[in-house]
Amino acid sequence: MLSPDWVRANHDTFDLMHIHFGFDTADPARMHDLLAELRRHGKALVYTVHDLANPHQPDPAAHRKLLDVLIPHADKLITLTAGAAREILERWGLDAQVLPHPHVVDFDSMDRIRTTRRHDASDPGHPGHQRIGVHLKGLRPNMDPGILDPLSRIVGKLPNTVLQVNIHAQPLDPAHVEYREGLAQKLHAGAAEGRWELQAHQYFTESELFAYLASLDVSVLPYRFGTHSGWLEAALDVGTHVAVPDCGHYADQDPSIAQFRLTSDGVDEDSLGEALLALLNREGLPGLDASGRRAQRINLAEAHREIYRSLLGRL
Repeated sequence: MLSPDWVRANHDTFDLMHIHFGFDTADPARMHDLLAELRRHGKALVYTVHDLANPHQPDPAAHRKLLDVLIPHADKLITLTAGAAREILERWGLDAQVLPHPHVVDFDSMDRIRTTRRHDASDPGHPGHQRIGVHLKGLRPNMDPGILDPLSRIVGKLPNTVLQVNIHAQPLDPAHVEYREGLAQKLHAGAAEGRWELQAHQYFTESELFAYLASLDVSVLPYRFGTHSGWLEAALDVGTHVAVPDCGHYADQDPSIAQFRLTSDGVDEDSLGEALLALLNREGLPGLDASGRRAQRINLAEAHREIYRSLLGRL
């Protein structure tokens, strides 16, 4: 769909184009041709700016070139946070409407998990340990395993607190092309020394992901760059606190989020410790419950409908 040929062949089957993702490998010149073809057929372009920095690309240059095409030529810009909107205004001189990220967890699961967690929190017989989680996933470029050392030192000083490190199985499998020998040795050694619990596994199913996030008291995002996070939203949906780095605009996604500072070579340990203590000492579950997320979803749908109607009425 992100090609002038597709627009040329299918322009009579759609009213406008709304881009979220999927253009990572596009060529800026081809993107210009796409936009020209949309104009030729009177089709408006809406662009939701999720990523001002692409978390899959260590060199930001390619993504910036694409943004320099998409953002100035979109008929309507949407983004997820006020911070991202300010950055768009500063870099391109354009206004973006802020529409927050909707729920990730389905409402039935959200209700069930949050109800169980509230019950457990009020049960005096429920185990009192706290669990801090870091998921390295498949080690995409913006992931920083270096956060584990300062994090383990912080958690080691907290009573009844466990650090759980999750990672997809491939980087720890010597027979796999994605094997990371140095990291595998470090993770296994840290687990053997009792610095963290290590869980290597295949990709979670949806229900497994929700259960994993709900098993944590705090999910720490180990990112060096990026903009927004759907993972963060899923954690909040199930009532798990989130600690985020001060890159991008993660902290703007919800007022319950705690932020720590990055340094030129890693993480500021003091601010990381302060963020964790602040979250562990809070009462209640963060994020909107299912009722709040339903209302938010309706509001978001209505906002998108009004955007589309205004653009279609203008063309």
